[in-house]
Amino acid sequence: MVKKILAQSYLWLLLLLLYSPIVIIVIYSFTEAKVLGNWTGFSTKLYSSLFTSGTHHSLMNALVNTVTIALIAATASTILGSVTAIGIFNLKSRARKTISFVNSIPILNGDIITGISLFLLFVSLGISQGYTTVVLAHITFCTPYVVLSVLPRLKQMNPNIYEAALDLGATPMQALRKVIIPEIRPGMISGFMLALTLSIDDFAVTVFTIGNEGLETLSTYIYADARKGGLTPELRPLSTIIFVVVLALLIVINYRAGVSRNRNNGKR
Repeated sequence: MVKKILAQSYLWLLLLLLYSPIVIIVIYSFTEAKVLGNWTGFSTKLYSSLFTSGTHHSLMNALVNTVTIALIAATASTILGSVTAIGIFNLKSRARKTISFVNSIPILNGDIITGISLFLLFVSLGISQGYTTVVLAHITFCTPYVVLSVLPRLKQMNPNIYEAALDLGATPMQALRKVIIPEIRPGMISGFMLALTLSIDDFAVTVFTIGNEGLETLSTYIYADARKGGLTPELRPLSTIIFVVVLALLIVINYRAGVSRNRNNGKR
């Protein structure tokens, strides 16, 4: 009984530490106060100010850059990661373990090391840093996470389904499209969401590959804003909107996955 109470207390404490900062930002996004912690009454002025044309042009540009880079990087890394996972899965045992170990190195490696390495690579190749280098860098560090998301789905898949499709006259490409991809789709969606979140959240790799062309993402904008002595109040409603959108996406994805699982169980 005591162990159960302690375990529940620890769980609630952990949840409190994780989510209380988010709750505080959400609450203070509905006040006009310039300083976080100073409540001056309920107001949606920060939300209207955020979307007022020209008021926070650089912040909205940073948001657009962040979202477009994240979508491109997540889409590309999902495709590359899924193909790579299929290739790794079909290797022999020793080769599979070796490649899986190599794939895990970028994940375990520090972001600052990855950022410096990519910076030196682009400089040595004579590639001017900017939008393209940031996208390439994000694809580089997101792809291993997609591989790790897809591989478990391949291991759960019945290995005879693909061979059966080929025996029934399907081409390898048709078998890939109609048999393997539907089986690994949940892993691909999880990998896409993870890559999207990692790309939006990244700072260390971005700051080394962004160059001096004036390109800004949310992470670099917030860093530059903080160095000036304070954060723009409109970042509070923006953070709230991003949190709500991501939460809604997760709810929809989990709901669809649950419906699909129940439908498959019903067919059985």
